[in-house]
Amino acid sequence: MTTQASLVKRSQPRRTAVSNRDLFLNRGLSILATVHGSRFTMFLFVLAASLSLDLGLLFAASFGLADRVVEQKLANGLTVLMVERHQTPVVSLNMTFGVGGVNEQAGKTGLAHLYEHMAFKGTRTVGTKNYEKERPILEEWYRVGTELEQRQRVLARKSQERPASPEDRAAIEGLQKRFTELQEKAGQFVAGNEMALLYQRHGGVGLNAATGKDLTRYMISLPANRLPLWAALEADRMAHPVLREFYKERGVVMEERRMRNDDSPSGLLFETFTSAAFRAHPYGIPTIGWESDILSLTPADTEAFFKAYYGPGNATIAIVGDINPKDVMTLIEQTFGTIPAAPPQPPIVTVEPPQRGERRVEVEFDAEPSLAIGFHKPGLGHSDDYVFDVIDAVLTDGLTSRLYANLVREKRIAASVDTDSNYPGVRAPNLFALNATPLAPHTTAEVEAAIYAELERLKTEPVSAKELEKVLNNLDADLVRALRSNGGLASQLALYQTVAGDWRYAIKARDKIAAVTPADIQRVAAEYFTKSNRTVATLVKKAGEKNVATVPQHEVAR
Repeated sequence: MTTQASLVKRSQPRRTAVSNRDLFLNRGLSILATVHGSRFTMFLFVLAASLSLDLGLLFAASFGLADRVVEQKLANGLTVLMVERHQTPVVSLNMTFGVGGVNEQAGKTGLAHLYEHMAFKGTRTVGTKNYEKERPILEEWYRVGTELEQRQRVLARKSQERPASPEDRAAIEGLQKRFTELQEKAGQFVAGNEMALLYQRHGGVGLNAATGKDLTRYMISLPANRLPLWAALEADRMAHPVLREFYKERGVVMEERRMRNDDSPSGLLFETFTSAAFRAHPYGIPTIGWESDILSLTPADTEAFFKAYYGPGNATIAIVGDINPKDVMTLIEQTFGTIPAAPPQPPIVTVEPPQRGERRVEVEFDAEPSLAIGFHKPGLGHSDDYVFDVIDAVLTDGLTSRLYANLVREKRIAASVDTDSNYPGVRAPNLFALNATPLAPHTTAEVEAAIYAELERLKTEPVSAKELEKVLNNLDADLVRALRSNGGLASQLALYQTVAGDWRYAIKARDKIAAVTPADIQRVAAEYFTKSNRTVATLVKKAGEKNVATVPQHEVAR
C-alpha cells in the first residue's frame, strides 16, 4: 500500500437489508468452492495484451470519452462510472473515497493511512475463523489496550515529579498481562491475508491501495467473470470492516514512519518543508501522521474515522473492461446498494492565510545536500492552475526542458531537478514545488540561484510558439497515455470524480491547457514566483549520524 502526498501530476492533463446482502456475499464467496483450483494462467497474458491498445483506440478513448462513460448513482449516494472495453475478458476496478490526511484533526494524525492498513484485515466474514467467538475477545482486548496505554501515559507524566507507586506499577503489570493473554487468544481466530489470497486464487492482479492528502484508493484487475466476487468482498469491506490485529498494524505504520520519514533524508526534508509552508491548513501535516499521534491512536478512534468518511456517499467506483453496464448495476445494487447512507462528512474550514515573507528551514542529516522550494498557488479548477501545469512541463518535462537542460546537462551543477504543480494535494490551494540535488562540488546555493534565474526568465521572456506547442503536445499525449489501459482509465475517472466532483474535468482541463498563452505564463510567473511567497528547505550534511538510503518524497510505501 502507498501513502501519497500528491496523486495528480504529469500522468493527468498536468494531471431489506442486511440479510439479503449477506446472502449475496455468501453466493459470491461460494465461487471458491467450485473453482479454487483454477490458476487462470492465460489471464496474465490476456491482461498484458489489454494494456497495449492501438493508437486509434487511444485517441477514441480520450476524445470520445464523454460518450462512452456510463454514470449511475445509487440511493445511498454511491457513484458508479463504467466504460465498456471488450478487447479482452478482463476488468479493472478503482474504488476511491474522498478522504485523506486533510480530514484529520490535531492529535489524531495518520488515521486515514492507518485505516487503509486495517481495511485489509478483513470483515465479519473474511479474515476470521469464527467471528462470533472472536468478537468478544477483540472488544475486551481493545478496551484493555486503551486503558493500558492511558495509564502508561499518565504514569509517564507523574514519574517526572515522583517515582511510580507500587499500586500504579501493579495496575499496569496486571493490564499488560491481560493484554498479552487477549492478544494471543485473538490471534487464534485470524485467517491471515485471506482477502488478498482470495483475489490471487481467482486471477486478480495489481491489488493495492493508496492514501493521499485528498483521497484514499483501492484498486485491482480481475477476469471479467470474477466481478461478482469483487462486489461481494468490497461491499462487505465497506459495510462490515473488522479492525483485527490493530496494535500489530499500528506498529507496522510506526516502522514505516521511522524508515521513510525519520531515517530518510528526502522524507525528512519534505516533511519539514511541507510543515513550514503550511502553518494553518492540514496540508502541512504528514499523511503518515506524527509519531506521538500514531502511538496514541486507538481502535475507537479508527472506527469513528471509518464511520465518518468511508460511507457509500463519499465513494466512487470506476469499472472499465469487458462488462455490460446494465448487468453491473444490478450487481452493484444487490451488494453496495444495501449499505445504508452515512451522514455527510464534516467540512474542512481551515484556510491557509497569505504568506507574508520568505520562510527558510534547514534539516541536518548525514546525506548529500538537497533543496526544496515551494510557492503558494491556487488549487484544482482555478484558471491559473492550468497555467502552472504548462509551467511544470516547460521547466522539467523531458531532456530538453529548461531546468534539466540548463542545470543538469549544460552547467552540470545539479544531479537532478524536478517540479510538481500540485504539492502536496490538489483540492485546496497548494504549492508549486521544485526539488533539486547539487552535483558535487556545487552547492545548494548555486542551484537555488540558477532556479530563480529560470523563473525570472519566465517573467521577462515570452515562451516561444515552438516551445509552447511542443509542451502542449506532450501534455496531450500524457492524457492519452493515462487512458490507454483499463486500470489507467478507471484511475482517472475515479480520481477526477472525487477531487473535482466531475470525471469530465479530465476532458475540460485538456481544452483549458490548450488555451494557455505565453502572456498567461508571464503573468502567473510574475504574480506567484516572488520571494515573499516562497518557502525554502535545505538538507545540510551533518557528519556522525546514520546514513540511510533515500526514498521518493511523494509517497510512503508498504
